[in-house]
Amino acid sequence: MGKIRKTYSKETKLKAIDLYFEKDMGIRTIAKELEIGYTTIQRWITHYKREGIQGLEEKRGKSDILFRRKVKGDDENDTEKINRLEAENAYLKKLLAAKRRMIQEKKNQ
Repeated sequence: MGKIRKTYSKETKLKAIDLYFEKDMGIRTIAKELEIGYTTIQRWITHYKREGIQGLEEKRGKSDILFRRKVKGDDENDTEKINRLEAENAYLKKLLAAKRRMIQEKKNQ
C-alpha cells in the first residue's frame, strides 16, 4: 500500500504562499514554521505560479484526463458521427460472425 499523504486546507496553502511572496521567506523557513515538508511547499508554489489560486485546490481523487485529452469525435457533426458509428457497428458484427465461425469449426473437428 502507498504512503498516506496529509491533506492541507486551502487557508494553510495560502498562508505558505503569502509568506513566500509577500514576506520573502525561504521555502525551508516556511516549512519549519508551518511544520510541513519543504517539497510540499515547493509544489504549492509551482501550482500557484502556474494556475493561480485554483492550483491550490485539492486534486486527489479527481481525474483531469478529460481536460488533457481531446475526446474522439468532438469536432464531428451528427451525420459524420452516425456514419462513423454505423461503420464501427458493421465492423464489430463481422468480427463477431468470424469468431462464431471459428468456434463452430473447432466444435466440428
